[in-house]
Amino acid sequence: MKDPTIPTPEERKKFMFYDSGKRQTDLKIRLRTDNLNQSMFFRMMITGYLERDENLIMFIENFKQENRLEGRSHTKTIVKSAKASQDTRNKFGLDTTDIESFFDIMEEEHPDL
Repeated sequence: MKDPTIPTPEERKKFMFYDSGKRQTDLKIRLRTDNLNQSMFFRMMITGYLERDENLIMFIENFKQENRLEGRSHTKTIVKSAKASQDTRNKFGLDTTDIESFFDIMEEEHPDL
């Protein structure tokens, strides 16, 4: 299976982190079940995080709250901001492609910005 998310060789950067052997094995088994590989999975998660996918953001916020990594007021601010962002997208019927196109048009018309 060809991975559509893989960047060109010039754009590639390596991510590396450590975890337990059991979790690595469990991840590989789960990924095989879902017909994904590790690279696709991590790029998918990074995309969701960068694009502020509300389900992923809620998962992260719950994790931070359960592990006391962040104060409640900060969590409420993040959740409120994510909801406002989603409401704006819904109000104007915008998706990620529309937003990127908007910035491309602005760059063409106003290159000095």
